[in-house]
Amino acid sequence: MNIVDAHLHFWQLSRGDYGWLTPALGALYRDFVPADIDATLDASGVDAVVVVQAAPTEAETRFLLALAQRHPRIAGVVGWTDFEAADVASRIADLRAVRNGVLKGFRPMVQDIADTRWLMRPELDAAFEALIAHDLAFDALVKPEHLPALEFRLQRHPSLRTVLDHAGKPAIGPHGFDAWADTIARLAKQPQLVCKLSGLLTEVGENVSPSSVEPFVAHVFACFGPERVMWGSDWPVLTQRASYTEWLSFAQALVARHAPGHEQSVFSQNARRFYRLDIDSLLPDSTRNAT
Repeated sequence: MNIVDAHLHFWQLSRGDYGWLTPALGALYRDFVPADIDATLDASGVDAVVVVQAAPTEAETRFLLALAQRHPRIAGVVGWTDFEAADVASRIADLRAVRNGVLKGFRPMVQDIADTRWLMRPELDAAFEALIAHDLAFDALVKPEHLPALEFRLQRHPSLRTVLDHAGKPAIGPHGFDAWADTIARLAKQPQLVCKLSGLLTEVGENVSPSSVEPFVAHVFACFGPERVMWGSDWPVLTQRASYTEWLSFAQALVARHAPGHEQSVFSQNARRFYRLDIDSLLPDSTRNAT
């Protein structure tokens, strides 16, 4: 089985625009570059990755696009731009033209915006309409309190290709399931929305195991079905809780139980289709065009 990692990060501290990344985060407070993960990706059978922004600047987006030019395994970049800028449409068009179309979408860091209704602001319409016009995806980095506003945005733009990062970042535990689950079930009725099986271990306390996230994974598959779920590592944030290979193994076991027979869809095909990834040149001849 060939694998596409639909959610991975690289950063370089000297760039200076990662406001959230401080020494208090311990082992995460260092550079993470392709050389740090290449051997693990090789050993895990990962053919391609989608690199997602970690700083709210266009400069970081251009940094990631430049990395993609040097590292063919980076098949897509999800960047950032100011969705509230008056010239947002031209900003998106300019970034879309860089590096031969490797930019696949945008991600405003909604989880860090104090206004939980920010996604409902009408002044954001131009940004979302530009995404649709350029066939770009919207990565929704939200917490459960943002989900009603996300539902509003999806209803306003029914042709907007949207992926829910980290399954909406539920609070993993006995008291975090019900409110999240009800809203997820309603959101999943929006056909343009897909979900990333990623980031869940980060929401767990110290006792990390497949069983701790299994009810949430089961609900994601029950609501979205296996054709609308894609796997991502969320490396290196993941390393606060588990290694790359541990999470991949956990996820494979969970998918085998909750979406048996759909492993290729969850671990490769869905990401290729959603992000419009052109990765045939990276795959063995026998697996090309397996979408």
